[in-house]
Amino acid sequence: METTRKLHPGQPFQPITLSRLDGDTYTFGDAGVWEALFIYRGKHCPRCREYLGKIQSRLEAFNSLGISVVAASGDSESQAQVTMEVVKPTFPLLYGLQESGMHRLGLYVSAPRTENETDHNFPEPALFVVNPDRELHIVDIANAPFVRPDLEALVDGIGFIMERRYPIRGTVR
Repeated sequence: METTRKLHPGQPFQPITLSRLDGDTYTFGDAGVWEALFIYRGKHCPRCREYLGKIQSRLEAFNSLGISVVAASGDSESQAQVTMEVVKPTFPLLYGLQESGMHRLGLYVSAPRTENETDHNFPEPALFVVNPDRELHIVDIANAPFVRPDLEALVDGIGFIMERRYPIRGTVR
């Protein structure tokens, strides 16, 4: 069994490539710009759909700072398509994050409680913000669906980091 390893702020982020619903792929962490990757549990999670909607409502604020935003889950293409139809995000909704990728990202992984919930193990919520130097600048990993960053505070905080060249925090091991 593969074990989860935690990523550390300040380390180079190893890019991850996932599928987009338009048939293309998206590589997160290799663009040389500010990027934010929101991990969500999947189609079965109403709190995830609500949070994706909140991301959409703050998307202009992220974009005004030059931050590229994507969200990803371990869902299949058809499951992600349902989420897309419900939430209607204008940012990329990525799918197909394999369990090995979940562990590589240091995510907490849960098994479905019933067959009706979903048909695969899924990641709990997380956020990764990579800076233009391709370093992990911000990491937030949760083990429950109701623990997620406040988006207004996040946008304000990243703006502060950019404006003041605020260093990456939490790097002492």
